[in-house]
Amino acid sequence: MVLANQTGAALACVALAGRGERCSEELDIATSELAAARRQLRNRSLVHETIEAALGSGGGEQAITDALHELTSLPIALEDRFGNLRCWSGPGQPTPYPEPVPQRRQRQLAVLAARHGPMRMKERVEVLVAPRGEQLGVLAIIDPRLLVTDDDIFALHFACTLLGYELSHQRSLVEREESVRRELFEDLLAGTDDEGAVARAEALGHDLRRPHYVIVAQSAASADSLAAAAARGAAALNLATLRGRRGQLIVLLAASRPDPRALHRAMSEQLGTATCAIGIGARCDTPSGIPQSFTEAQRALTVRLHSAMPVGASAFEDLGFYRLIDAAHTRGAVEDFVREWLGPLMDYDAARKSELVLTLSKHLESGGNYDESAKTLHIHRSTLRYRLARIGELTGYDLRDVDVRFNLHAATRAWRFLHPKPARSS
Repeated sequence: MVLANQTGAALACVALAGRGERCSEELDIATSELAAARRQLRNRSLVHETIEAALGSGGGEQAITDALHELTSLPIALEDRFGNLRCWSGPGQPTPYPEPVPQRRQRQLAVLAARHGPMRMKERVEVLVAPRGEQLGVLAIIDPRLLVTDDDIFALHFACTLLGYELSHQRSLVEREESVRRELFEDLLAGTDDEGAVARAEALGHDLRRPHYVIVAQSAASADSLAAAAARGAAALNLATLRGRRGQLIVLLAASRPDPRALHRAMSEQLGTATCAIGIGARCDTPSGIPQSFTEAQRALTVRLHSAMPVGASAFEDLGFYRLIDAAHTRGAVEDFVREWLGPLMDYDAARKSELVLTLSKHLESGGNYDESAKTLHIHRSTLRYRLARIGELTGYDLRDVDVRFNLHAATRAWRFLHPKPARSS
């Protein structure tokens, strides 16, 4: 009996010692987990502090990507929703940055949107920046060596959240500025007070105290393409402008007078195969003069479109004789003048499908030079003489008379204004 009691006591001691060891092990594990939790808490507190400080610094998206690089020690890329690089932080930035493939990018965005959080894609860990469901871009840790930790994933997710706030804020500011810009632009074209217009433009970074010129452009290209070409063309000529639209016209308010040919050339380089026509109004010294310059720019454009060369640029101040034609056409007097001097030739051309009016126009434009006229019309000199004789018979006019030649020259120019050749399609 004594032996049994001793054996039981010994077994109890062994069991107690085992429980003590297990308790010690569990305590060690709990202590380690607590230490790990504390480290994680400190790390995540550091993430919050670092990225929130970056957001508050005013450095925008670049400051946030820099903070994420500081926390992870890995390169960081922020791309827009189309795959174009917005920010890079850390070493190894590709130059040039890889060109995005639209279809592949759309598939990538769809996968990230379905994940609702960071995920690995080949050599990167990516997360979709999509505040309130609006896809604004992709934030990525560049990690070809698989070094990303859970803390890095947490930092990426938190940086994504704050970037969503930042990009949404930027977008709202841009939209607000565009709204203010459009309102100012429409008011300037319609007519507004000088003092108020100057103050509003100054808030947008544009000085309306300087003399301005209104420029209007028209093209067979899309309105967006023409607007982009106008913006880049003006920038190439160092023109400070406010830009807007009026119907199918792109309208620029330029702080200096551009050279018409240089502006057309700069815009044409941006449009590629598409063509454009441009009208430039006269100088206006105050904002209240802008509506008049706008009207003049439209008239210059109309003259250009009705000219023998509808592709190009015309300035209202350089129209010369065509300003009279345009003014008379507006009052309906040009048609009567043209019919009075060219009526028989126009009727003959319509009935016989001939080109007597064009022949007379080219001959008068060449100063009456037979060789030059024949060359321009691509006909023989004898054919030109026959046509001119026929013109004299039909009209009864003596082409040697100075006054007759003057009126016929004016009439043929007006005829070309009223009956322009169709512009070549782009």
